[in-house]
Formats: sequence, structure tokens, C-alpha cells
Amino acid sequence: MNSLKLLSRRNTGSLENKSARLILRMSYTEKNGAGLPFLIFTDLDDTLLDHNTYKWEKAEEALDYCIKAGIPVILVSSKTRAEIQVIHRAMNLDFPFISENGGGIFFPLSYEKDLTGREFCISKGLIKITLGEPYSDLVEHLKEISADTGIKLRGFSQMSQKEVMDLTGLSEDQYAQALDREFDEPFIVAGPEDIDTAPLYESAVKRGLRISEGGRFFHLHGDSDKGRATDWLISFFKKQNGPVYSIALGDSPNDFGMFDVVNQPVLIKSARRFTDINIKARYPGIIITDKNGPEGWNEAVLGLLRTEREVLSDV
Repeated sequence: MNSLKLLSRRNTGSLENKSARLILRMSYTEKNGAGLPFLIFTDLDDTLLDHNTYKWEKAEEALDYCIKAGIPVILVSSKTRAEIQVIHRAMNLDFPFISENGGGIFFPLSYEKDLTGREFCISKGLIKITLGEPYSDLVEHLKEISADTGIKLRGFSQMSQKEVMDLTGLSEDQYAQALDREFDEPFIVAGPEDIDTAPLYESAVKRGLRISEGGRFFHLHGDSDKGRATDWLISFFKKQNGPVYSIALGDSPNDFGMFDVVNQPVLIKSARRFTDINIKARYPGIIITDKNGPEGWNEAVLGLLRTEREVLSDV
């Protein structure tokens, strides 16, 4: 079996030179006909995390396998850096992650030499790549969009702690982490469920901004999305390691940007129904899981890695 030098920083000791890095066996599968190493990009809420509990135990079999095999699992979420860091540590991941719908990419400090020549800053113990717009600007833009369209919008910044916690089920600690926003203003539309939201998107575009629809909120953000940030990281890993085979897992329209730039999109089953989008026509070859949330995530990832798991069991 071939192997690949991968930018993992777990248990490598000194990383002053590349010879100190782990040589990790990478994934091969019949579906990945070229025999390329995998990169897995995943949404969190309703995908790797359960909608109600925010837990991922039903995905632990596949997640643990990826960690042991050295397959990068890159978290891509509308959540803040502070929120994702807690989950990132709990999952024992040591790869970059993408926050606030592609507004920021964060690396462990051990990647600094690999990022030479790229624009970044050190922020709160992480390397920060900024792709999005400042949060304070987005808060003001949302007010302008509401006035421009005549549609009443309620942004995250306007909600009380109780209102946010009631809408999300977050604890007080989790609420504080969710409040630490940098690149994305979540909001709800006050009005009938069938209200025409097209003017919101148009008004955002006029301002050089975008609106994405997630599992619980709409999101106003800059001219960045999960797809742009995912593509940035795919290019980064290709430059470091050569060709890769990329997979993206998500459940909602704000994950479609990821689907646009990876080799294998996976739609996780959820309560959401895509009545206005022909998913299979838009993404030929897409995998749609039979199970919801982390159970569906586990099913899809183990299925994609099945051949590679059989090979490694004989090594």
C-alpha cells in the first residue's frame, strides 16, 4: 500500500522539519478509482451532530476510523470559531476547520511554515485566514436589507439570550461561544412561512454580500461561503501532498457550495425537503443517506471507505 506525508500534527514531537511528521497510510476505495488520499469536509448541525442533542456518538465508528487512518476530517460550519474549537478538541481532531459559512479558516500553530507566502494572522492561539467581512459591518447591512425590502428580519445581535437559547437549545456556555461572532450574522424572517425571500438575496447581492439558508437560521455573510473556503483548503492540501479525493457531507442549501467543489457530495437525510431543487440532476452521483444526522454520516463514510478498511484489516 502506498503512503502519503500528511500534515497531521498528532504525536510527532518536534516539527522543525518534515522528516519529523507522521507517515500515515491513506485511503483507497473502489469509488475513488485513482487511489488518491481522502479529504473529508463536513457540516456539523444535522450532519455530524444530532439536531437536538448536538452529540455525535452515532458517528463515532466512522470518525474514530478516520482519525486512526490519518484521514483529515475538516469541520465546516456556520458556527463560530469558539464553538467549533470545543467540538474540534472533543473529537480529537488536529486539522484546520472552517467557521461561519466560510468566513474564516483556522489552523493549528504547527502549520505556520506550510503557510509561508500566504496572508494570515495569529489570533487566540490559532492561525487565521480571513475570507469574510467583519461582523459589525454585517449587523448594519442586515438592518439596511430589512429596510430596503420591507421584510422584518431579526438578527442574532438583536435577540436576547433567552430567545437564542430557546431557538437553538444551547446552554449558557454554548450561547456565549455562539455570540463570539466574526464573519456571519444569523437571522430569522418574521412573517408567514411562504413569504417571498428572493428580495433579501437580491438586496444582499447589491451590497456585495450573500445569504445562505441553514438548518435553523438564514445567514448574512460576505462574498465567501463554505464552497470557497473548502476549495481554498483543497488547493492547500494539493500543494502540500499532490492530488486528493475530496468528500463533502451536509444537509442544507448552505452546504451546496461544498458540493460544487468536491469529488463526492453526500446529502445527509434530514427533515428538510428540497421541493424546488432537483438534487440528483444538479449533482449527478450524489449519495443521499437513508438515515438522519450522525447515523447517516456514519453510514455514508463507512460505505465510502469500505474497500480501504478491508485492505487495512489485512495489513
